[in-house]
Amino acid sequence: MYETILVPIDIADPDTSKPAVARAAAMAKAGQGHLRLVYVRSIMPVTYMEFVPPQFDEQQQREAEDALAELAAEIDLPDERVSSVVRLGSIYHEVLDEADKCGADLIVIGSHRPSMSTYLLGSNATTIVRHAKISVLVVR
Repeated sequence: MYETILVPIDIADPDTSKPAVARAAAMAKAGQGHLRLVYVRSIMPVTYMEFVPPQFDEQQQREAEDALAELAAEIDLPDERVSSVVRLGSIYHEVLDEADKCGADLIVIGSHRPSMSTYLLGSNATTIVRHAKISVLVVR
């Protein structure tokens, strides 16, 4: 089975992430694996920086970490088998980098219902599937 399963989370769209988390948790539980949750924050354009409070970035990081910790606490696995990280950057790049960094052997990603422009998968899921060096399971 899989030792480390990486699950990208969109804390702004939990309905897309919940089925992927449930599937990954079941797989980890069956095989004594570990879950690594990752949320990627977007980089704020420099043009907006003068309009936000000085501690905005730290506040956003803290709120994302708290939201991810709440989600991790709901997973039916021992605490030592669930970890989480909040990264900053482009979603697919940071997810793939985190997969390498944590030694993941599977990525389980939720995907929204696609539009014609993204054809079968969402754009981030598509890019992750195409460029991942490890197996990717897309859950809807």
